[in-house]
Amino acid sequence: MQFVSIDFETANERRNSPCAVGIAVVDGEEIVDEFYSLINPMMDFSPFNTRVHGITAEDASDAPTFAQLWLTLDSYLSNHMVVAHNASFDMSVIRHTLDYFNFTYPEMDYLCTANISRCVWPDLTNHKLNTVASYHGIRFDHHHALEDARVAAKILIEAFKTYETDQMDIFLGKCGISKGRIYDRGYVPPKREQTKRSRKIYF
Repeated sequence: MQFVSIDFETANERRNSPCAVGIAVVDGEEIVDEFYSLINPMMDFSPFNTRVHGITAEDASDAPTFAQLWLTLDSYLSNHMVVAHNASFDMSVIRHTLDYFNFTYPEMDYLCTANISRCVWPDLTNHKLNTVASYHGIRFDHHHALEDARVAAKILIEAFKTYETDQMDIFLGKCGISKGRIYDRGYVPPKREQTKRSRKIYF
């Protein structure tokens, strides 16, 4: 299996205000490449957001802008399977920020590890990143973009192990989840099969 895990932190409530990005690239069951950068959002920081992730306007003042980073980010994302925990947030950051700069969307499939966790480990108290990480004995610095991307990657690796496959299509079939997709000026979110009874997987 090959995929790219991504996480953004934002400066404020606006989805086009990324102030940090972390990427972890997985090949097989290993993280083989990583990328991290602060991002100058060119707008004000919300005190609430800074309390969450600890990044201040001063920290990001000398960082590259999203526009300056985009060629690098695009090389990780285009034509790859991309995952994120609560992917609707991270994918909306990508789309809204690309809209802000009038850049073309990458062509990419994506999945949400929060939704996958609900399928694979339905009995957890909740499926927040730190809860799922704790279940697997993973310690990390939550709300640091690279650490969060690493953990989302490790969660998907654990999910593949649980369903005893390394084939994406087989795994998604067992989960009853379809891929989401971003394409030029559009997107389709991942969908989970809805059944009246809990889905059971038999091996």
